[in-house]
Amino acid sequence: MPETLPSKADTGSDEYQSVLYLTGMTAGEMQTCLGYDQQYRAKQLYKWISGGAADFLLMNNLPKAEREKLKAMFGSVRSSTVSSELSDPDGSLKLQIRLRDGSAVECVLLEDIEGRKTACLSSQVGCPMGCRFCKTGQLGFLRNLGPDEILEQYHFLSERRGFISNVVFMGMGEPLLNLESVRKAILLLTDPEGIGMSHRKITISTSGIVPGIRKLADGGPQVRLAVSLTTARNDLRSELMPVNRSWALPELKDALLYYQEKTGERITLELALLGNRNTEMEDARALAAWMPPLKAQVNLIPWNKIPEMSFTEPDPTQLGTFAKILEDEGITVVTRFHRGRGVMGACGQLGDTLYADPGE
Repeated sequence: MPETLPSKADTGSDEYQSVLYLTGMTAGEMQTCLGYDQQYRAKQLYKWISGGAADFLLMNNLPKAEREKLKAMFGSVRSSTVSSELSDPDGSLKLQIRLRDGSAVECVLLEDIEGRKTACLSSQVGCPMGCRFCKTGQLGFLRNLGPDEILEQYHFLSERRGFISNVVFMGMGEPLLNLESVRKAILLLTDPEGIGMSHRKITISTSGIVPGIRKLADGGPQVRLAVSLTTARNDLRSELMPVNRSWALPELKDALLYYQEKTGERITLELALLGNRNTEMEDARALAAWMPPLKAQVNLIPWNKIPEMSFTEPDPTQLGTFAKILEDEGITVVTRFHRGRGVMGACGQLGDTLYADPGE
């Protein structure tokens, strides 16, 4: 667990250091980088890469000499590789991605009962937030990912499972502490000349980085926002989620109201429910009292077991009572199913490998 958290003054949310690989470039950036005189050549290359092409030599509408030049310049289209993969009968897939510096992140594809596929993408190697109930939060933090490293997770999942309808930044890391890379990745995901995903199909999930929420409200992109709230009891939230010591619930609520004023969007509040810790009737009533006038849906996420942690899953009766108290107050409640557990890819379970030997 990290000893310190981002302060109010130093969130690092607008800074990232990354060598920009082609998977993180727009067509215009490719044209500049490669010195193309003709725009159409850059657009051809961009179309191949945004479509998931992994080998320059197979880009058959580019001249052979150009393909060979690109191969000599870059070696591989992508900067990362898949080092392991696990699949589950429920349709879940978890990939461990080896990055160019030898470190690793994980990404997950979840499939619902209607066959819709959602990619859960990581934004950082590790996580600096230290949430007590999250495996990733106990690993520490190494660095931010570049936009190329984020997009490559999407491409690796897509080439294994086909069309992906939704993307959520709910993997490893805090997206709002790497906002510029996340913004660039979303720009590329939603480019109608490339992947063409709707902004409405993308969600950023934050632990409650108040300056980042305000920056997202002011500068976009206008995607869906989810907040890992866990509890509306300020003292308990500070115990379970150290971010609350930097930006407590009143500051978080002010930022969310500002976000809604700017965007008009409904917010999702996510509660990881821990048996006998935040599942009592008083916890539900505290949440119902805290929410107004926010326009929000509540997602209840029964805690996913992590062997090295002492928390327990909530009792089903407790869970039902909790949901009913909220519903009786007119709050929309969704209880999330345990997809991804079979590959340790459910909420809070990511982080089998963080640091690795580049020479492996």
